[in-house]
Amino acid sequence: MPSNDARNLLPIAVPTVAVGVVAVAVSAAVAGGKGAVGAAVGVLLSMLFMGLGLYVLQWTAKTLPQLFQAMAMMLYVAQLLLLMIFVALFRGTSLFSARAFAISLVVATVVWMAAQARAHMKSKIFYVDPDSEKSEKPEKTGHTS
Repeated sequence: MPSNDARNLLPIAVPTVAVGVVAVAVSAAVAGGKGAVGAAVGVLLSMLFMGLGLYVLQWTAKTLPQLFQAMAMMLYVAQLLLLMIFVALFRGTSLFSARAFAISLVVATVVWMAAQARAHMKSKIFYVDPDSEKSEKPEKTGHTS
């Protein structure tokens, strides 16, 4: 991962990991070991889906900028549908607490999206590409003295 991508990921992943640690601790206190496992699986699944989505969006922005907004909308809808499918699939599991899994999955997803929105608002995005070839000094035309 290029360093620019890592700098974009850090302010998003850190709050999500912090909320994940809190979710695991609360789930362990409320539902025991199965609650802690369920919360950990939920947070990790959320971070995996959202992280892959961020990577796809950055790739789209670099290679196909004209499709960026449409891809972002489609990607977020697909991510939320996949997360809902996982919640439905693990509803009756005995491997871990399904309630802790679902709650931590939703909370981690919301925190990831809020942190991503905040990081985007705080980022410095050029409106004009300073490295473009057109930025060279134009030829002088007209009268020179």
